[in-house]
Amino acid sequence: MIKDNQKNFSRLHMLIDVFVIAASYALAWLIRFQGIFEHSAVQSKTVQEYMFMLIFIVPGYLLLYQAFDLYTPMRMQGRRLVLAGIVKANALGLLIIMFALYNFKELDYSRLTLVSFCVINIVLEWFVRMVIFYILRDMRKKGMNQKQVLLVGYSRAAEEYVDRILQNPQWGYVIRGILDDNVPAGTTYKGVKVIGRIANLMIILPSSRLDEIAITLGLSEYYRLEEIVALCEKSGVHTKFIPDYNNIIPTKPYTEDILGLPVINIRYVPLSNTFNALIKRSMDIAGAIVAIIVSSPVMLVLCMLIKLTSPGPLIYKQERVGLHNQTFRMYKFRSMEIQKESEEKKAWTVKNDPRVTGIGKFMRHTSLDELPQLFNILKGEMSLVGPRPERPFFVEKFREEIPRYMVKHQVRPGLTGWAQVNGYRGDTSIRKRIECDLYYIENWSVGFDIKIMFLTIFKGFINKNAY
Repeated sequence: MIKDNQKNFSRLHMLIDVFVIAASYALAWLIRFQGIFEHSAVQSKTVQEYMFMLIFIVPGYLLLYQAFDLYTPMRMQGRRLVLAGIVKANALGLLIIMFALYNFKELDYSRLTLVSFCVINIVLEWFVRMVIFYILRDMRKKGMNQKQVLLVGYSRAAEEYVDRILQNPQWGYVIRGILDDNVPAGTTYKGVKVIGRIANLMIILPSSRLDEIAITLGLSEYYRLEEIVALCEKSGVHTKFIPDYNNIIPTKPYTEDILGLPVINIRYVPLSNTFNALIKRSMDIAGAIVAIIVSSPVMLVLCMLIKLTSPGPLIYKQERVGLHNQTFRMYKFRSMEIQKESEEKKAWTVKNDPRVTGIGKFMRHTSLDELPQLFNILKGEMSLVGPRPERPFFVEKFREEIPRYMVKHQVRPGLTGWAQVNGYRGDTSIRKRIECDLYYIENWSVGFDIKIMFLTIFKGFINKNAY
């Protein structure tokens, strides 16, 4: 049923896109020749000649949308990915139109009209898709347009999959049960039951209209994977594999093809790419310079307050571990009384710590003591966005206690990060912090950095867990 619904929905979606593309093109023509740009318009082509181009533009854009996966289900697809697909398809479409007009010597068509069409179409397509997305999400929450799923294998992967499905009813997935040879039938996890053995799959399928089978075997059962995949594929039902080694393999593994042999790299770090690293470093330098200029009055006032309220240096330098496990001196405004380095480097501050000065408490709570790290960024020791650096003592401690902790040192540490804007600062879970850091490292993009900086401005400065 869901397959038929999906086919019909895709056809309807394409029909909607036909109207959106045509409306965008017509609106672009009106703006150029009847709207705000009318005074500068030289209409050497008739309106009929302009509209005739839709015969080629509409099917061409539908093919581009198909090529950029804009008709795949949006159940679990990120909205940013959809927007990126729309922008790419329209940009490529505009280039193709320009190239075709040039080759056919049709130079009298308004380039402003075509560029306006591209921009308008991106906006309208995004708007229409978001409307459809929210309508479908509400329908799925109400129990309509749902996918029936059966899990094969009880494991950590199965439990994590169930957790995510239950946390996101808008995806419209219903788990009918789990098949497993090692866990007794009737065992329940959050309302999802083990309903039989794996061999029962061919008996269960005819009586249950399933849309998907998810193989969620435990690591110890992987020797049966080939057998179970063959069994699932006999059913003719769409089958997917959810690995039980997500603590080893990242969510977006980097794969290579060596003469037909697939090779999975354990960790893909986008910033290991020279071009990406150059872009990020350029952003860091420009952002740090602007931030220093903007915050200089605040830093000057803090310097005076620190000097007036307690004896000692203005800037506190502390050894931290950065890129490639190299140590560096991180700068902060001094917020505590002077103490021996051997005493401070093995302990965090605690609530109502007597060593924290009056102005220091304010600076820590508002994160203003971190401002001197803008100079660490200029020196290349830190970045605007990245995992927060830690002291060598704690790095040695956590590397033994927390899996994948040392992966964070594959990128420059940051003034702010994904963990910090999600509330994991100060006296909070180190494991949760590392999960956020690893997600950032594996999913880095310029847009992601901008998002984190934007969130930092609005909710990242106040630190409730800073003592």
